[in-house]
Parts: sequence; structure tokens; C-alpha cells
Amino acid sequence: MDEIQSQSDHYRSPSSSVSSPANRLPSSNFFYSRKPGALRQPISFEDSPVWDETDIEVKVDEGGDSINAATTPPSPSLSKINSGSLPSPSLIEREVVTRKIAGASIAWKDLTVTIKGKRKYSDKVVKSSHGYALPGTMTVIMGPAKSGKSTLLRALAGRLPDSTRMYGEVFVNGTRRHMPYGSYGYVDRETTLIGSLSVREFLYYSALLQLPGFFCQRRSVVEDAIDAMSLGDYANKLIGGNCYMRGLRSGERRRVSIARELVMRPHILFIDEPLYHLDSVSALLMMVTLKKLATSGCTLIFTICQSSTEVFGLFDRICLLSNGKTLFFGETLACLQHFSNAGFPCPIMQSPSDHFLRAINTEFDRIIAMCKSWQDNHGDLSSVSMDTAIAIRTIETTYRSSADAAAVESMIVKLTEKEGPSLKRKGMAGNATRVAVLTWRSLLIMSREWKYYWLRLILYVFLALCIGTVFSGLGHSLFSVMRRVAAIFVFVSFTSLLGVAGVPSQLKEIKIYTYEESNQHSGAFVFLLGQLFASIPFLFLISISSSLVFYFLIGLRDEFSLLMYFVLNFFACLLVNEGLLLLVASICQNIFWSILSFVSIHVIMMLSAGFFRIRSALPRPAWMYPISYIAFHTYSIQGLLENEYIGTSFAVGQVRTISGYEALGNVYDISDDSNSKWKNLLVLFVMAVAYKVVIFILLKCCIRKNHSVHKLFRCNQNRKDYK
Repeated sequence: MDEIQSQSDHYRSPSSSVSSPANRLPSSNFFYSRKPGALRQPISFEDSPVWDETDIEVKVDEGGDSINAATTPPSPSLSKINSGSLPSPSLIEREVVTRKIAGASIAWKDLTVTIKGKRKYSDKVVKSSHGYALPGTMTVIMGPAKSGKSTLLRALAGRLPDSTRMYGEVFVNGTRRHMPYGSYGYVDRETTLIGSLSVREFLYYSALLQLPGFFCQRRSVVEDAIDAMSLGDYANKLIGGNCYMRGLRSGERRRVSIARELVMRPHILFIDEPLYHLDSVSALLMMVTLKKLATSGCTLIFTICQSSTEVFGLFDRICLLSNGKTLFFGETLACLQHFSNAGFPCPIMQSPSDHFLRAINTEFDRIIAMCKSWQDNHGDLSSVSMDTAIAIRTIETTYRSSADAAAVESMIVKLTEKEGPSLKRKGMAGNATRVAVLTWRSLLIMSREWKYYWLRLILYVFLALCIGTVFSGLGHSLFSVMRRVAAIFVFVSFTSLLGVAGVPSQLKEIKIYTYEESNQHSGAFVFLLGQLFASIPFLFLISISSSLVFYFLIGLRDEFSLLMYFVLNFFACLLVNEGLLLLVASICQNIFWSILSFVSIHVIMMLSAGFFRIRSALPRPAWMYPISYIAFHTYSIQGLLENEYIGTSFAVGQVRTISGYEALGNVYDISDDSNSKWKNLLVLFVMAVAYKVVIFILLKCCIRKNHSVHKLFRCNQNRKDYK
């Protein structure tokens, strides 16, 4: 803990030494050495960088990867804040801080987000929010659950879903243009990682998907991201995260997900709940790492529910939300004074974030009622007597009339009155490169995840062995035709049904695709091609191994060309089956419903495949048209039977013989055309392509995108719409 604390002190940047509360007060009596009401002056923003001002000099290099910002000495108002406590470390005038990443300022004004309710777009999630974030600082959006934190973060990043509508203005470096590709990064709350890859491999493949250029350049970017997130000790360790592969802990996994976005060297980084599912030590280490990242010049904006006192001291600015309303925006130390001025001072030995949430979280009303009922029987167990709704209104009213709110509006005016350097769109990897990367990555995953791939291969061979031994020794007489048809039907149907074992891996692939597509790292066409090319070797290995076991145990015709057709037919059948499995998984996106739907579809296709009742005798509505024509079992079984019996003959008595086509006449519908089996094979490949096309349309049109909203509306028009 001492090591982390020393690192946290080291990573407080000089530019934020004035604004950081940890530099104003010693950590031992942090927040508690002031008398209530001793701090009356509002926070001053004279020390914050703005474009083209006399007291600030911003120089952006041509390469766009560094920024030099000259900071100013502490403002008079900040000196007043420090009166009565230990003085802040003084900054050398005109000190130049060199940053490796060119940060960008972002400001939002009168921002409102609505969602579809009982009336169209009637429910306001975020209500008239104002704020800003500066390069080299950490701005945190804090509030209780369902207060609009994540919605505000997505609105700033331009990633709201289609069911929402945004009003207000968002400025990036003084302009209202949306952020181009590569200029920002967004990290979701839920981590979507690949457990069978090491940290370095995962980040390297992510860099290949995102960046153009040579491989050596991408390797250097990956190493920079590993160093930035302090992952050097885990670089060659598998990520893991499942029952048979432990891998990294939640803290390291969270840092890997952030490092994935750092390979683009973004100017602004949005993180939704970076401390999600982290213990206190992991949370402090995470925030120290992010503070180090902020000192490099990157603009950090993230959401958080609550934090410890040590973590709270690392924040530069805080945006406090409750029920979508902004109760405070400003520096962390000023937030404590704001609550004190509103009549809710932070008690000694209590975390500031806990105190804030206690005052503005309506869920505490239930706890108050429980405490009062317990108090009646067991004495005074709680001093809590504050009504949360009244507290929220008081804090909101105090903030609106305070000089802090006026200072925020003044700073927004400064940041938006002059345009700064525009963010340029960074290069993107080509589609051919992405297809190759996804193919190779999927092949590597298949080679390592024995549970989802190699175990499936063993099960297919074992099933073929079981079916082959049950139907072995049939002979080649006329009486064996019925049993041989049953063997082929059971082999095709049961092995196709065994594809249900691939549901978890397909769901994982879809989840990874959804994240990569939302961040423009991949696309539907690239994803489908990469998955197709990667699955071909695996499916061909299954088809040839299972076919060899079944073919010779059953005793089918001993000709090489017939054997190769059997392998090719079964391979096409597996290819169609994988397409069906991916389609079902894309629609359901849940392991239970995916398995249930996949098995149900297979049962219906098996019933209409022509074995239990000849295809021509099926009821025409539904079963014959269209189910029997949609079922790929029909074409696979028909092609295999034509491959085995067309061109053969059987003796009936001592004089008469019948052809194989006539022998199957009362058992299964086949064609007497010698080319019919190739037509059935062609139909199978066409069905495989058709499934891919349907999945492509589904991924493009029906799966919700997180970055669908980029339009911003004018402020004057917004007030007419939502007031």
C-alpha cells in the first residue's frame, strides 16, 4: 500500500498540482482539517489551459503525438482555498510540461438526453448538463445507480443507441465537429477479452486490426500500451477468465481492456466504470495507472459509483449526477466545500464519495425507514434523519446560484469562443489485412481452446465410431438397403446435431465482434470472411476423420472417388450447420435460448428430411413446402445415397436384377441422374453462402450499434423541443 501511495504522489502532474486536493492537504487529515464554512470563494479556472490566451501557450507538433503546454502559477482564489491548511507546492512560472500524447479539450453545454417512453422521447435521462474536460486531467462522472452517468459518457463520445435522442452542444477543441476515427477511445463496463491469448498477443492483434503500417511499428505501439497500463509483468501470461483457464485477475483484465484502446494513442479516453468489480487495492492501482496516463497529456473522462478517500484524491474534477441532474461540477476539493455550504458537511473519518452518495441517493430512504423502526425497539442506532429528495433539491439550488456554476459557464465560453487544432482522422487497417488477422487469430484460438474445438473433434469421431459399430456388417444385398439408409440418416443428423457444442464459442465470437465493430476495429463482412476461412481447416479435419471411421465400418463401396465425395458432402453439411449455428446465436445471443432453438430447428429438419416418411408423401403445407426444401439434411442424405447406389444393381432371384435407384424407390426419394449428386452438393454450398448473407444482413441492420448517434442539435432549437 505504501508503494502505491508513493506512486500516486509521483503521478500527480505539475499541471494539476494546484487543482489536486491531495497536494493541498496531507493525506493523514485529508478533507478534515478545515472548519465548516471556512471556504467561501469559488474555484478559479485561471490555471486551466485555453486556446490562444495570453497566460497559456499551446504548441502542437506536426506529428500530432505531443503537446507542450505552459502552465500558470496558482490563482489568487486558489491561494484563498489553501489558507488555513498546508500550502500547495509552488510551480515555477512559465514551466513547460512535455506530454507524449496530444490531449484535447471537450466541453458540453445544456446537454439533454431523452429515451423513448410511453410518449415518444419523453423520459429525460440527462437534464441540461454543463461541464468540460482538459488535457492532462481526470474528470470523473459520479453518482448513484441509474443517475445517467453512463448515458452522459456515451453522449459525449457520440455512442448513444438509436432509442435515444440528444440535445445540446458538445465542443471538441472549440468546434462542434464529432470526433474522427482514432482520436478517441471508449472502454465499456464489461470487459470483452479473449482468454486463450496472452496480453501481448491480444494487444498485438488489436493493433493489427486498428492501425495501418508495418508490423514493427505496431509492435512498438503495443509495448507502449503495455508500459502505460503497467502490464509488463503480465505481458506473456494468458488472459484466461474461465473455469479451465484462470489467467489474470479482474484488475489486470480491466487494464488490458483499457490498453486495447491505447494502441491508437487517442487524444480523449472515455471509460465506463474503470473500478467495476475491483477491490480497494486493485481500484487504487487502477487509478494510479490512469493518473500516470493523464500526465502524458491524454484527456480522461470516466464514470464511477463511489471510491475510497485515496482514490478520490487523485481526481481533478468531478461531475456529480442524481436523477440526470447535475448537482455539482468542479474540482474535487470545491465539491466538499459545496456540500458544506449547502448544509451537508462531510463528517470526519468518512469517505467523501460515500458522503456524496449518502446525500443524493434516494435508495437510502428505505434504510432510513428501517433504522427508525429498529430505533424504536433498540434505541438510537442511527443519526440519519435527512430526507433525500429535500437534500437533492437543496444541493442543486445551491449549486445553480453559486459562483462555481458561473465559473464553469465562463470556462466553457473560453473553451468554445476560439477554435483549437482540429483532430485528424487516423489511418485504418485495410479490409484484406483485417480478414487475414481475424483468420489467423481464430486459428490460434481454435488450436488452444480444447474444450470448444478439440473436444468437439473427439466427440465427432467417437459418434462416428458408435454409429459405425452399430450398423457394421450389413453386407451388400438388397435387404441391407433399408439399414444402410438408416445408418446414413443417423450419421448426418446426429453429427449435425452435435454442432450444438459450438454454441458457447459462437456466442463469444459474436460478443467480441460487437465490441470491435462498435469501435470500428472490424466489420460484418470482415468478421464473416475471417470466421469462414478459420473454420474451414477445423471442419475439414472433422469431416475427413469422421467420414473415414464411418465409411469403412459401414462397408460402403470401396472406391476412392466415392470416398472423396462422401468427405466433401459431409464437409459441406458441416459448413451449412455452422452457418445455421451462427445465425441462431446472432439472433438469440443467449446460451440457453440458442441451444434450445438450434436443437428444435434440427428436430424439425430431421422430421422433414424424407427418412421417416418419403419426401413426396409429406403433407404439402409446411412440411414439404418449405421445410423439406430448407432442411440441408435432405440434400446431404440424398447426395450420399446417390453416390452409393446410382450405377449399382441387385439380383432378385436367379434371373432378374434391379438397379440401385429402383431398390431405393420405396425407401428414399433420389434421382436416377448420374449428375444429381453434384447438384445436391452445389445446393449445400449455396445454402452455406446464403446463411452467411443472412447473417451479414442481420449483423448490419438488426444488431444494435453503440455508436449510431453523431448528430448534435443547435441550442436554440433544443429548448423549443424539450422544454
